Amino acid sequence: MADLSLKSRHLYRALLRELPRRPLSSPSPLKLRFRERFQSPPKEISSSPSQRQQELEKADQFVRYARAQRMYATLVERYNPGMDMDQEERVRLSARRVGMNLPIDVESNNNNEGGEGR
Repeated sequence: MADLSLKSRHLYRALLRELPRRPLSSPSPLKLRFRERFQSPPKEISSSPSQRQQELEKADQFVRYARAQRMYATLVERYNPGMDMDQEERVRLSARRVGMNLPIDVESNNNNEGGEGR
């Protein structure tokens, strides 16, 4: 039983590590739910150590999933830095990467002034 308690504490801490950081004065509802679930004994009278073990295995799978999702987001952000940019900005930065500057677009300047250069 002590082994389950130790594993439970380990999983609880691992879950908290995967959640976004927030001040201790205002914990997230998810963090409060995790704390409630891990601190309270199982509500079912018929819960056995094997059922508790299954719950801990599910929590372990969730920790692994959350860690993988965080790592995926980090890698996408690192290797696709222009993903959240519009096409024009992406082209401008690509040109600068190879040592070129894009010319100023005369048509867009004329359109912004309200007339076309006819």
